[in-house]
Amino acid sequence: MTAFACAIGGYLSGSIPFALVASRLMGLPDPRTYGSGNIGATNVLRSGSRAAALVTLAGDLGKGWLAVLVALRLGLGQELVALTGFAAFLGHLFPVWLRFRGGKGVATAAGVLIAFDWRLGLAALAVWLAVVAATRYVSLGSIAAALFAPAAAWYFFGAGPVFAAVCAMAVLLVARHRANIGKLARGHESRLGDKKAKDAEAVT
Repeated sequence: MTAFACAIGGYLSGSIPFALVASRLMGLPDPRTYGSGNIGATNVLRSGSRAAALVTLAGDLGKGWLAVLVALRLGLGQELVALTGFAAFLGHLFPVWLRFRGGKGVATAAGVLIAFDWRLGLAALAVWLAVVAATRYVSLGSIAAALFAPAAAWYFFGAGPVFAAVCAMAVLLVARHRANIGKLARGHESRLGDKKAKDAEAVT
């Protein structure tokens, strides 16, 4: 029952669509109707509202972080903490409120990693920033960070439940970027700062 409660609690936390909440509170159009159609901060930024994009980013990151933090504060074991974090990530990818059509989970995954261990989150963020700074491909930075995260998790936690959860999130993150991978291979992926950039599809 405790595992079930952690899974449901984490999932419901992660399924909160902050992009829609922020957009409606600020009188903006539904982010699913423009740009990439994804419920992420970068796509919300296309509405012209930096405030709404910031609220979306903070909310998406915060819901993953808070779900894990609550599990930690309750003194739950590492298995249940890892389950809670993974469930929060799944909630963003497949939110029940949006007919299971969510975003790609980069910000929520980052929040989960930071809550697992701030050093783990910081290491993944450093990889993302380095790749984006070098290439201006947001999607490539997200993929690189996802591939790096399991190695960092193994270093900090060993081959335990947190490592397993991070590996599962990494697999799903890469899978959610399959369209971007195809564009990168063909040289059609837009770079950060391009006027017609579609990197909103990568940070959701």
